[in-house]
Amino acid sequence: MFQAYTMQGISVCGSVASPLGANSRTACVTRNDPRLPCGTNVVSHRVYSWDWCVHKLHMKTNGRRMNATVRTNAKWMFGGEGRSNDARLERSESANEDILIFYFQMDLQTRIQYALNIEQFDVAKQLREKLTEIETEIIRQREAKRGSSKTEAQDKALNLLRVRADLQKAIDGENYALAAGLRDEIAKLEAESLAVSAKALAYQNVKYAFRLGQKVRHKVHGYRGVICGMDPVCCESKSWMVTANVEKLSKGPNQPFYQVLVDVYVDPELLVAYVAEENLSAAEESEKGRFDHPYIEFLFYGEDTAGDFIPIKQLREKYDQPRYEASEDEEDDDDNTNS
Repeated sequence: MFQAYTMQGISVCGSVASPLGANSRTACVTRNDPRLPCGTNVVSHRVYSWDWCVHKLHMKTNGRRMNATVRTNAKWMFGGEGRSNDARLERSESANEDILIFYFQMDLQTRIQYALNIEQFDVAKQLREKLTEIETEIIRQREAKRGSSKTEAQDKALNLLRVRADLQKAIDGENYALAAGLRDEIAKLEAESLAVSAKALAYQNVKYAFRLGQKVRHKVHGYRGVICGMDPVCCESKSWMVTANVEKLSKGPNQPFYQVLVDVYVDPELLVAYVAEENLSAAEESEKGRFDHPYIEFLFYGEDTAGDFIPIKQLREKYDQPRYEASEDEEDDDDNTNS
């Protein structure tokens, strides 16, 4: 089977064959124009292939060179025949996509700064246009999440004011049939506005049991993971919630959910899971050993003395999370990131 993804300025391809050697899986990324690092619609291409992640992220960051074939062949070495697929029900393509868009955003910011440093202002202008497109998509995704911003509550309030004004006009014009219909609409809008305001308040007041970069263990499936994102409530689609059996959770969807990177040596197919807080526990000291994932190197830089990962400044800002310092940690420099 052959997979190929093409974007303006990037060609991404991968081939899949037998794990036994002859036609082992490979990955390739070529840039036709360094000024255009991504297409005009990143999301529409849904570039979340394993091949791309391994080659692009592992071989780019920190100058480390990792053999893509070794990493992707782990799929057969550690995937294991007869392994339960229940854990994969929590696999989240939208969470994976969210992480990659975040990566593209940082990559563009770095390229813009480089273009300005070498006085290639036309290139910087083109890159800014691409960055604007990505940031627009990020805002759209953020606002699409359940109660993720005040915007929806404000829109409901404004709509309520408009309908009330229409009601007064209908009453003044003695159009009582129209007024009756508007009263029903107002009652509906008031209920919706109250619900949206409650969700917005929940976003502001939520307290998370886990932090960015923390190593955790899944209580049900037992795999190790690392927290790389968080939402106050489940922000996945209804179809995903059905597949992941969210309704069977004791707290349902109305609890914090986390984007969790899964150790590739445990399950290379899972990659990114979206897990309810009640299903996670902090990793024990003995479980904080080696952890491998293609996203680690651009989301975190190093480990603290407790054995957890230190999130880069941009990731903390994305989720408005304070900097955490384990006891006896030395001061680190936020500017010395590999983003």
